[in-house]
Amino acid sequence: MSFSLCTSWVWMLLFLGCTLGQSKQTRSAGSDVRNCTTVPPYLPSTVTNTAERLQALRQRMQFYKIRAYIVPATDAHMSEYIAEQDARLAWMTGFTGSAGTGVVTLDKATLWTDSRYWIQAERQMDCNWELQKAVWIPSIGEWILQEVPAGESIGLDPFLFSIDNWKSYSQALRNSGRNLIPIDINLVDLVWDAQKPPPPTHSIYALSDEFTGNTWQNKVSEIRTQMEKHPKRPTAVLLSGLEETAWLFNLRGDDIPYNPVFYSYALLTKSNISLFVNQSRLTQEALQSLTAGCPGPLCVRLEDYNKVKAHLQNYVQGDIRVWIGTEYTTYGLFRVIPEEKCLQESYSPVMTTKAVKNTKEQELLRAAHVRDAVAVIQYLLWLKKNVPLGSVNEFSGARYVDQLRQKMEHWRGPSFETISASGLNAALAHYSPSNVSSRKLSVDEMYLTDSGGQYLDGTTDITRTVHWGAPTPFQKEAYTRVLMGNIELSRLVFPSGTSGRMIEAFARQALWKVGLNYGHGTGHGIGNFLSVHEWPVGFQSNNVPLTTGMFTSIEPGYYQNGEFGIRIEDVALVVETQTEHKVGDKPFLTFEVVSLVPYDRNLIDVRLLSAEQIQYLNSYYKTVRQHVGPELQRRQLQEEYEWMRSNTEPFSQGVLVAASLGLLAVTILISEFLSNLQA
Repeated sequence: MSFSLCTSWVWMLLFLGCTLGQSKQTRSAGSDVRNCTTVPPYLPSTVTNTAERLQALRQRMQFYKIRAYIVPATDAHMSEYIAEQDARLAWMTGFTGSAGTGVVTLDKATLWTDSRYWIQAERQMDCNWELQKAVWIPSIGEWILQEVPAGESIGLDPFLFSIDNWKSYSQALRNSGRNLIPIDINLVDLVWDAQKPPPPTHSIYALSDEFTGNTWQNKVSEIRTQMEKHPKRPTAVLLSGLEETAWLFNLRGDDIPYNPVFYSYALLTKSNISLFVNQSRLTQEALQSLTAGCPGPLCVRLEDYNKVKAHLQNYVQGDIRVWIGTEYTTYGLFRVIPEEKCLQESYSPVMTTKAVKNTKEQELLRAAHVRDAVAVIQYLLWLKKNVPLGSVNEFSGARYVDQLRQKMEHWRGPSFETISASGLNAALAHYSPSNVSSRKLSVDEMYLTDSGGQYLDGTTDITRTVHWGAPTPFQKEAYTRVLMGNIELSRLVFPSGTSGRMIEAFARQALWKVGLNYGHGTGHGIGNFLSVHEWPVGFQSNNVPLTTGMFTSIEPGYYQNGEFGIRIEDVALVVETQTEHKVGDKPFLTFEVVSLVPYDRNLIDVRLLSAEQIQYLNSYYKTVRQHVGPELQRRQLQEEYEWMRSNTEPFSQGVLVAASLGLLAVTILISEFLSNLQA
C-alpha cells in the first residue's frame, strides 16, 4: 500500500495526465459529489456542514490578529495515521482522507490534497470549502500570497509542523511582508472543545521476548555507541516519532488505528533515559521491564507526556548537543533548542537503525507473511466460488478477508483500512468501501484487493488484482506489464548503497514502453508489528540507500479512469547476492520476496514475458508451494491447497523456449495445427 508516499509533487507531475480527467470521471462513474454551481448548491448526504465551525474559528483568528490559519492532517508526532482526538482537519472540513492541508482566511477556506482523494473531498466537503488539486507547500504559499495582504500574519500550531515543513512555509513566504506566527494554543481545539474525543486510555504493554529482535537495553547501548562515534559527538537523542519509542523500548499500544503505538517522547543521553508517557497506562510488566535496572544508566525515568518541552528547555541550559530528526521533530520542540546546540539530520539514529532488521526480526516477518498468505489464498478461493453467485460486494469482501486474518495466530488487527475495489472504483487508487456505498463484485470486471494484517511477529501488506471472466486484450496487457515491472524490480541486482530512487524506474519500464504509467510511489518500508508504511525505506528521493535487512513493498500499478485499476504488491527483503565478478569488499544486493500468493493467471499474457521473467515466475511459484503448501495442509485446508497448486503450476518448457526465441506465437499456431490434425 504505497499511498502515503504519493503526496510528493514528483509523483503528481509524473501522473498528471491520468488525473486531468477526474471531474469527467466523477460524473461518468455516477459518483455522488457536491455541485456548488447550482442555486441552491447540491450537497450529497456525505457532506459535513462547516459553517458554524468556520465562523467560530475566524473569531479566534481575529482575537489572535491573524488573517490565515493553517490546519494540517497530522499530529504532534508527524504520524501518517492519527487518533480521533487529532483529526482536526477532518472535523473542520468533513474530509477524512489521510493527506491534506487546510487554510482558513477571514473570508475563504481551502483544502489541498492529492489525486487519490479528489473525489472523496468532493463527496465530503460542503461549499464553504474550495478544493485545490495539489499538495506541495509552494502551491499553498502562492495561494496565501494572493489572499493575505502584505503586513498581515499567518498562524499555525508549531507542534503540528515538522522542522522541514516549517522551513518550507517560511521559504514560501520569505520577503513577502507577511509573518508566519507560531501559536502554541491550537485554535481548532478551542473551537472543537467539548465535542473533541478524549485521549486514549488503552494499556501500553511490553512485547514478549519471542517477538523482539533484541532487548531494549541492547538497543539503547547501540544508539549510545552511534552517539559516541558521530563526529559531532551529540550528548542526547530526542525521539518524537511514535514508532521510535515503541521500537526502542519493545513496547506497544493502541492509541492510533492500525498502528500499535502510543503517545510518547524520549530523551536518551549517555547516562539517562527519559520516557515521556502517561505512566498510569503502563502494564505492570511494562513498568517492571523499564525500571528493572534502576538506578543506573539503563534505568528509564518516567516523565509526564506533557512535560517534554519544559524538560527539554531545562536540559539545553547545560553544555549539550541534541541529535534530532527533522522529519519527525516538530518546530515547537525545535525552537527551544539553541541552534548551536542542535544536530539536525533527516532521521534520528533510532529511525535508521530500526529500518535494518536483524536475523531474528527477518524470520519473524517471514513467518507472519506465510500465515498471511494462507488468509489471502482462502479469500481468493472464496471469491472465485461466490462472486459468480452475485453474493459479494466490495464491503462484504473487505470484511471477510479481515475475518480470515483474525483467525490467524498472533493476529492483532488490520494494518490499514482494507481496499476492496471493483471495476471503476479500482481506478481510484485509495478507494475503500463502506456499508452505504459498495459495488457488487462481478465476473465481468477487474477486482483489486489491497489489505494487510498486524501480527505480533510482523506487519503485512499485499495487493492482488483478479478477473474471473474474460478480460479485454488491453486489460491483460496492462496487467502483464504491471507484473513485468514487479518482476524486473524484484529480480534486480544492484550495488550496495544504491538508493531506491535510482532503481525505481525498473518497475515502470514495461509500462513506459507503451505510454502507460502510475501516479503513486513504487514502495515503502514495513515494520515488525509497527507501521505498515515505515520510513525511511522506499523508492523516493528522500529515502535512505537500500541495505541488507531492509524490507520494502514493490507495488507498480496502472489505473484506467472510470474503468478499472491494477496493482500488484509484494513485500521484499533486501539480501546479498552472488555475482559472476567481484570487485571490492561491498556485496551486490537483490530482493527476496516474502509475500507468497499466486498472481492471476487469467490476466497474464505470456506472449509479453521474456524467458527470464517466466523463469522468475516459476521460481516464485516453487517458493509459494514450499512455504505455504505445508501450512495449508497443516490447517487441513485441502481445497485451498489444491487451488494454490493449480495456480502455481510452472509455465511449460515450451513456453520458456518460445519466449527465449521470440517465437511464442508460432508455437501456439503449431500447437493448434497439431491438435486439429489429431481431431
